[in-house]
Parts: sequence; structure tokens; C-alpha cells
Amino acid sequence: METKYIFITGGVISSLGKGVVSASLGMLLKYRGYRVSILKLDPYLNIDPGTLNPYEHGECFVTKDGSETDMDLGHYERFLNQETTKENNITSGLIYKTVIDNERKGIYLGKTVQVIPHITDEIKRRIRILGDSKNYDLIITEIGGTVGDIEILPYIESVRQLKWELGEFNGLIIHLTLLPYNNATGEIKTKPTQHSVRNLMENGVQVDIIVCRTKNNISDKIRNKLSLFCNIKTNHVIESIDTKIIYDIPYLLHLQKFDQIVLKYLRLKNFNFLKKKNCHHLIEWTSFLKKYKNPKFKIKIALVGKYILLHDSYKSIIESLIHAGTKNNINIKIKWIYSDLINKENIESTFNHVSGILIAPGFGKRGIEGKILAAKYAREKKIPFLGICLGMQISAVEFARNVLGIKEADTCESNPNTNHPIINLMEKQKNIFYKGGTMRLGNWRCILLKGSKLFSIYGKKEILERHRHRYEFNNNYFNHFSKAGMKPVGLNPETGLVEALELKNHIFFIGVQYHPEYKSTIINPHPLFISFVLTSKNKKYKSL
Repeated sequence: METKYIFITGGVISSLGKGVVSASLGMLLKYRGYRVSILKLDPYLNIDPGTLNPYEHGECFVTKDGSETDMDLGHYERFLNQETTKENNITSGLIYKTVIDNERKGIYLGKTVQVIPHITDEIKRRIRILGDSKNYDLIITEIGGTVGDIEILPYIESVRQLKWELGEFNGLIIHLTLLPYNNATGEIKTKPTQHSVRNLMENGVQVDIIVCRTKNNISDKIRNKLSLFCNIKTNHVIESIDTKIIYDIPYLLHLQKFDQIVLKYLRLKNFNFLKKKNCHHLIEWTSFLKKYKNPKFKIKIALVGKYILLHDSYKSIIESLIHAGTKNNINIKIKWIYSDLINKENIESTFNHVSGILIAPGFGKRGIEGKILAAKYAREKKIPFLGICLGMQISAVEFARNVLGIKEADTCESNPNTNHPIINLMEKQKNIFYKGGTMRLGNWRCILLKGSKLFSIYGKKEILERHRHRYEFNNNYFNHFSKAGMKPVGLNPETGLVEALELKNHIFFIGVQYHPEYKSTIINPHPLFISFVLTSKNKKYKSL
């Protein structure tokens, strides 16, 4: 069948949840038997989000092929239970760079390069790459930002052109918008949505379905009003009410026949869930929600980081803890700890009553000493510990200082002039000056040491995990660590790079250079998080 396209735009304000709605729709359509992929278009001029501060844009998600992408790709992978690649995220920076490079090469044959047609043509070409591969029946394209932003105009024009080129019943436009509640009058206001839809119409784009983000249920009166003023069918006004967990959203949308409406509009068969091969995934999803809402245990995990004011900075870690906790019938409460505020005086009160400590990834010098204190506390108090990327490096520095007696031990990232660089800049990174897209990224092999806890967690010798880092464990200290009980238990077979450290005679003390959170989904929770959470639960209940 010919690939069909669904475009999702946003209005009124940002951060309404286009990514979750896109992922939810993708999941519903996949479980009806269609081959689905989701594409994110970001209007900012960065080539990718790799150099963005997490406070600017949330987590940077890394795909298996080493692309630094928008955090929404994490939602796509977790909901669809399938991996994404560099083709699933496009930015204006990438579009403009491609067009300018083409102009320098003379590809446009002397033509004046303009937004229309050159920029819009490149946007359309990128959108159609996944569809042209013939691997998918449906491509959902989420457009970042909000209607009215000057940066988004080339994308809106591209959608207008593309829907016309695709032909009737091959393109669908969904608009996600906010329905604010006026406390003074006690009513939901539709005017912002009307203006948002009208803005699209002024640019030649007619919305086919409106998804309304709201805190209150919308009435038939509201639906009829939006139908009248926005030129859509009444049943094409879909409610997306606030929920405690995003994994409820697909079911709530399905109850309103969202997926059926989409299929009907695109003239596609409305396959029954239960007759398709993906049925078991839907059953697992339902089972997950039931277990999540009815936990048997509750524990508190300390998440130590430097970007905790915006929890989306650690979105994949949060979701991985939820996946692993639910798998073990455990409700996990995260205690957010800003590493820069940790000191010797408050260390006991900071980590008292937590069942496990997780030191999150990060970059730069700020907050390093607080993280070192946290690792020391977990090691000495026998609290289950998981260090991810920088978290592993921190645990190594702490061990060198306080067990090996190397008081000046440090990481070159925070102290380039240290005499004992336990964590050093990777050799291949030493002549790199550009920051964007130059780290060690994507899937890399790791061979696990037989007999180690990490080997028993994975149940196999070789694993493949995603990376995002410039610095590495200094192998000059390899034997010192091994003899003292901090064993390198994971190595890259090509480079000898230490991928994982594990402390002997501790209930659970593991640091990994890679990012296990990128691969965790509801259907396949990551085994490392499962083991960490389960050990934290058992540790807590043994101490009661």
C-alpha cells in the first residue's frame, strides 16, 4: 500500500504533549497491524539538540545509530517498542545547512535560493525518506513549536504543499491545542483554539482533527462550538485530559475512537486489535497499567543530578525506573537531589531513608564534589548504587581518593591539570574542537566478565548499549582498581574501553559508561534497572 502521512501541529502554548499524543496514536495504529514510524521536526537552528542545555530543551535522546535527537524520540521508542534512527529527527539547522551546502556545490544551477521552493522542498524530501523506504504504512510527523512562531512557517507551508501532492485520503492534519479553564467564570474557553486553527487556515492548512488538552472534561456544547468555528466534524474534537501517568493516554484516546477516526479518514481498514500479531503487546501494556496502579511495595530512590529543576532533563531515567518498578510491583518515589548542595554536614540527612542512590549523567565541573560525596555514602553505607555515564566516572574518582588513597584523583573534565586523571579525555577526542555530534555516540559492543553481577543481570556475555561521552576510564589504573575490589567488568572489545565497574562485597554498586535508560520500554524494561530497583526494595525490607 502507498504510505500515508499524519501531521501533528501544536497551538496556544508549547509543552502540551504533542510527543506523547504522537506516540500514543502510533502505538494504537501499530497494534491494529500497521507498520508505523514517527518523525519529529524541530524548528530551531541547532543542527541537533546535542549542544543544548537540558534546561533549554530537556533530555537529549541518543538513537542506536549515534544521532543526538529530541527527547520525544524516547517517547516514540517506549510507546512503539521499536528503535528510531537519525531519519526520525530533523531540525531547521539541518535543513538550512543542507540547502546552503547544495548552493555552494552549485546544485541549484545559479538559481536564487529561497525559502520557497528550496527550503520547503528539502523539508518535504526529509519527511518522505521514511515513507519512500517502503518499510512503513503510516508516517506520523510531529512539528515542534506552536502555530504562530516565525520559525515554524516553512514547516506549515511544507505541510500545505505535501498534503496537496499526496492526494486525497493520503494526508491528515491533527492540531493539539489548549482549552484553558477560567476560574473566575467557571468555564472552559475555546477562543485560543479558534485563533490557533484560524492561523493555520490563513496559511492554507485546514485542520482535520483537534485534540484538546484540558484539565476538565469537555462537554458536547464545547465540541459543537469548536466544530462550528473550526470547520471539523463534532466527533473529530478529541479530549486529552490531564493524567497521572502518560501511559494512560493511548487508552483514553482509544475510548474516543481516535485511532478509528484516523483510519476512516485515510480510508484504511479498521483491523481488530485481537486479530493482529501485536495483540500480546497490548495485553502487556494493560497488565503494566494495572500493576502500576496497584503496587505492593513502595520505595524511595535518590536521583542525584545538576539539572533537577527540570525533571525532563532525566526523562528516560524516570521512565526506566517506572518500567522496572512496575515490573516488580513497586511504586518508586524519586527524591530529587541537587548535587551542588550536598556537603559533609548534610550528607546523612540527605540520603537517610532512601532505598537506592542513582547518580545521573551530566557535563561540566558544577556539582561534581557533591556527586563524589553521594558515591562515597552509597559505598560505605552499603546502599544500592547505580552510576550512569558521569555517574560511573564519579564512582571511580571517589574510589581512587578514599580507597586507593590517591587524594588528588580527579576527572580531566573538571580538572584538566590533575596529576591523577582517573577519568581522561578519550584519545580520539583530543584533536576535536567542534562540540556538536562529535562525542562517542550510539551503539557500542561490551563484553561482560563471567561471574560478575552485571553478567548475571544480562544473562549473556556480549551486550550492545548506547553511549554519549567524551571521557573514559584511564586504563593506567586498571590493575589498581581490580586488586582493590572495584573490578572493570565490562570492556569494549575493539578499544579496550572500560564500559562498567562493579564493587565487590557490596549488595549492588555498579557504574556503567553507557546509557541503559535509552533502551528501556514498557514491553522490555531494562534488566539493569530491574535489578537495581529489586535490590533496593530487598535492601529496604531487610532493614525494617
